[in-house]
Amino acid sequence: MAKTRDRITLTGVRVRAHHGVFDFEREAGQEFVIDVSVAVDLAAAASGDDLARTVHYGELAEAISAAVERDPVDLIETVAERVASVALAFPAVEEVEVTVHKPQAPITVPFTDVAVTIVRGRA
Repeated sequence: MAKTRDRITLTGVRVRAHHGVFDFEREAGQEFVIDVSVAVDLAAAASGDDLARTVHYGELAEAISAAVERDPVDLIETVAERVASVALAFPAVEEVEVTVHKPQAPITVPFTDVAVTIVRGRA
């Protein structure tokens, strides 16, 4: 089976959460920014103008936000894995690329952003 090149992309989903290694990160929380791109065969949905044959990006955004908000963890790598699992739970999703940005990371030198990116597919 050929790998689909069709994608639905959500960029800049902003979620306030309490992830981090340090106590002050867990207590105060901070903003995380999530980019998600899912590989979905969009031909059937487009030809029939049928939402049921694609991924409802509003529902995807809500599921991503809920996944990031819950259960604080130390690493943004863990957050990225959680988001990937949520996206892959949508039946039409074949593969997902997730970037978790932590623009307020506790880094002592000037920086614009720190992020991790993972790509996961169906087993």
